Amino acid sequence: MTGFIQVMVTTETKEQARGIAESLVGEKLAACVQILDPVESTYRWKGEVESARECLCLIKTRERLFGKVEAAIKALHFYETPEIIAVPFVNGSGEYLRWLDESIL
Repeated sequence: MTGFIQVMVTTETKEQARGIAESLVGEKLAACVQILDPVESTYRWKGEVESARECLCLIKTRERLFGKVEAAIKALHFYETPEIIAVPFVNGSGEYLRWLDESIL
């Protein structure tokens, strides 16, 4: 276990994704946020199947910071129920993990 996670969040616009990225990195809650645009999402919402073009943020952070990251995302997000999920790093290159360690609170 490395103690690092990747948090995934979708947003409606690239501008919102950039705002979340800049806030998290600026506050040292994340070392890096990659924005993938566009992604096509198909999902069930309020009983209906919907599709939307979204942006996907891949956020690299510490597991212990998840609560703060989640709160920051919710404060900036437009969706009623934003996707905020995390997966642990199982392993990673030593140099990259050291860089993460130095870049986050």
